[in-house]
Amino acid sequence: MNASKSADDIRSLRALHPQMRERDFARIHSISEAQLVAAEVGRSAQRLRVDLDTLLNGLTSVGEVMALTRNESAVHEKIGPYEKVVIGPMASMVLGAEIDLRIFPSRWAFGFAVEKTGENGDVRRSLQFFDAQGNAVHKVHARPATNLEAWAVLVGNLLHEEQTDTIAVTAAPAPAPLGEAAGVEALRAAWSAMTDTHQFYPMLKKLNLPRLDAIEMVGEDFAWQLDAEAGKTMFEAVAGTDLPIMAFVGNDGCIQIHAGPITKVSPMGPWLNVLDDTFHLHLRLDHVASAWAVRKPTKDGHVSSVELYDANRELIIQFFGMRQEGQDERTAWRAVVEKLPLFQTSNAA
Repeated sequence: MNASKSADDIRSLRALHPQMRERDFARIHSISEAQLVAAEVGRSAQRLRVDLDTLLNGLTSVGEVMALTRNESAVHEKIGPYEKVVIGPMASMVLGAEIDLRIFPSRWAFGFAVEKTGENGDVRRSLQFFDAQGNAVHKVHARPATNLEAWAVLVGNLLHEEQTDTIAVTAAPAPAPLGEAAGVEALRAAWSAMTDTHQFYPMLKKLNLPRLDAIEMVGEDFAWQLDAEAGKTMFEAVAGTDLPIMAFVGNDGCIQIHAGPITKVSPMGPWLNVLDDTFHLHLRLDHVASAWAVRKPTKDGHVSSVELYDANRELIIQFFGMRQEGQDERTAWRAVVEKLPLFQTSNAA
């Protein structure tokens, strides 16, 4: 990441490419998206403190907004109010019917309130938060129904005392080395003993296994590889039905969840788009390097997920059938997963 560009340099370059998407502009000019937003402090942006208690509880007063969480390959947008906020030192949650988030506060480093005036005079307002590397972790966009008085109060409560147009981003720390990885026997024993899907991540940590490594080695009774196009096939199978699914998209700082049926699915180039009333998803199908169907035991029987991974073996998105605690998995969802096309090994030399 190039930290040598000044805020003046960034603004001058931006003036030459005003219509380019922020993320694309930042990548092309070797800066972070947070540095691009910071360069507008004192103009179209104000710097905010990262205070999740004030932010999340304040958002419950502003009414309808659009919450956006993304990674390199998927953008997850939910429209609705922030409700049922739970603040914790290691993780915070928003548990509303529409906006459902899992937030990891240690990853949040920079915040900004942004106001941009469009060509038609409309003002677009957003709250944008980034990690220490300057990557976006979560954004909140005002909507026509948003209570702008409550929005202004929240921005005032979060204002940073230093309204500087330059920030110091840091390189991503090297991942902590894992201890000796468990073998397949220990993995299968621990996997079989799960009674809740939330035990999966702690299990991987205890066994010193990266997620995809564990999925690849556990055996086909628990996980089997799908055709890379399986995500698209799954959407085609559930779109327009009443089958409610859950779609999880996240990064190191936030996971955002949709729960409900899917209606409008629209492919466009490499993107698969969901364009429903309160849920928008934009998924880069060309970034999918592998797709997996995964079974996890619970006290209510096993549950099935579809998981898509990129070329760096990072999870892009995962899907479950929607269910309540204490209920069996929906047979219709299980049937969708079990009918998805399998990965075919090439016979080419």
